[in-house]
Amino acid sequence: MSGQDNFRVEVRKEDRAVVFAVAGELDLATSPALEQEIDGARDADIDLLIVDLRELRFMDSTGLHTLVKAHKQTREAGRRFAVIPGGGQIERLLDLTGVGELLVVAQSPEELLHAG
Repeated sequence: MSGQDNFRVEVRKEDRAVVFAVAGELDLATSPALEQEIDGARDADIDLLIVDLRELRFMDSTGLHTLVKAHKQTREAGRRFAVIPGGGQIERLLDLTGVGELLVVAQSPEELLHAG
């Protein structure tokens, strides 16, 4: 079974935010799908993009690059970008690469959505 078989992105809009709940594996095969979803939200009337990785089992450097690129483009558009790492391999990867220092990291989307 390839990473694409169990990969999914659920997109939900909450007020002036969009939450991308990612599940499965974020790698070379699946990163373009997440990038496409984030690009699709670029024209929406929103202030905040949240990528929720709590159901992600694995992420490689391609997935990491996708997050950094989305962060950069979102910031350039004058919007906020945040990640919910979830734990395990994902959190270690963010810590080891220093990407966790670059991104806004929270424990849950609700923490960001109700932060005023």
